[in-house]
Amino acid sequence: MNQKAANDLQDLQYFGEYGGVNPSISDSSTYTFLSAKTMFDTFEGNTEGCYLYSRHSSPSNLYLGEALAALEGTETANVTASGMGAITAVILQLCDAGDHIISSRTIYGGTYAFMKNFLKKFNINTTFLDITDLDAVAEAITPKTKMIYCESVSNPLLEVADIAALSRITKKNNLPLVVDNTFSPLSISPSKLGADITIHSLTKFINGTSDCVAGVVCGTKDFCLSLKDVNSGAGMLLGSTLDSLRGASILKNMRTLHIRVKKHSENALFLAQKFEKDGLRVVYPGLSSHPGHLIMEDQMNPQYGFGGLLTVDVGSLENANALMELMQDKKLGYLAVSLGFYKTLFSAPGASTSSEIPLEEQKEMGLGDGLIRFSIGLDDDIERTYQAIKRCMIDLNILETQKTND
Repeated sequence: MNQKAANDLQDLQYFGEYGGVNPSISDSSTYTFLSAKTMFDTFEGNTEGCYLYSRHSSPSNLYLGEALAALEGTETANVTASGMGAITAVILQLCDAGDHIISSRTIYGGTYAFMKNFLKKFNINTTFLDITDLDAVAEAITPKTKMIYCESVSNPLLEVADIAALSRITKKNNLPLVVDNTFSPLSISPSKLGADITIHSLTKFINGTSDCVAGVVCGTKDFCLSLKDVNSGAGMLLGSTLDSLRGASILKNMRTLHIRVKKHSENALFLAQKFEKDGLRVVYPGLSSHPGHLIMEDQMNPQYGFGGLLTVDVGSLENANALMELMQDKKLGYLAVSLGFYKTLFSAPGASTSSEIPLEEQKEMGLGDGLIRFSIGLDDDIERTYQAIKRCMIDLNILETQKTND
């Protein structure tokens, strides 16, 4: 995040209606008016500061949206009830029947399934490709292409998108670049690099406590207003509305995001370097061995590190399952999907979060069934954590097997 955006986020202050340091939570689904005309004007979007119905907007969600816009350096932001709620609304707002999408081949399984399977109902087709191959991206554009979609750091292979280069391609072809920045809040600022729309699953790092599901669309005022249009807005009409209580909770958790991201990144880099030195097949953008390392260095905000996600390939699903179960038994984290929690979370994405992608396509993109995705936690003594994980690998003979195979 550039310094201006950092300062904008830090400077946001809201008083509760009784002077509280936290803004009051709007615990209402509907709002009253002193005149019928004001109700009509509000419904038509012709008034400022008036609320009609919480599916349209609420004070709590607007506070959160303003903080997220400051975080990403965009004009405004709309919060949603899930990351998929944000993703699907954006896609359906930008695309009509018969249109075409270009997307990274390695993305969250739910996004992949929506694009490949659900959008067929509307004859919207998606070309999935290696987003790091810029020539392939440019060549895939057709007259029907309406957007290019990628993740800053992809799920689960941790491919790094060259957002600035992709932006040059989209601007040359008058297309929007949509970037899911869920894996790299603060570490990467897509809008600063040329992205038109930035999406997050707030469920993950931004909330950080694994107790709710939410999403956000960060972009221009015009686009975000179009999403909320009562007649044609996908965000409005699909009804993915975030509860005000959850909106207020996420806003409070955002205050520690900068501290948490730094610690997640610090711990992940430490473990990645140790695992690589041990001879394991580890992927982490902070390692010089990562194909996208130089791009990541060029576009990241260095004070926040390379992110909290890494992968280790232990050769087989049997090895992966045994290791994850043992690590959980040793209280080193949880065998669970999602990310950004204070404890380390680990899963085999081929059998979980990427299971929507057919096995043959998983193999083509390099997603082996022995791959474990780690969302590294906030451990204070990361050396102790490393030694404990290493003992688990030794007990299961994984380290020796990997060295022999290499």
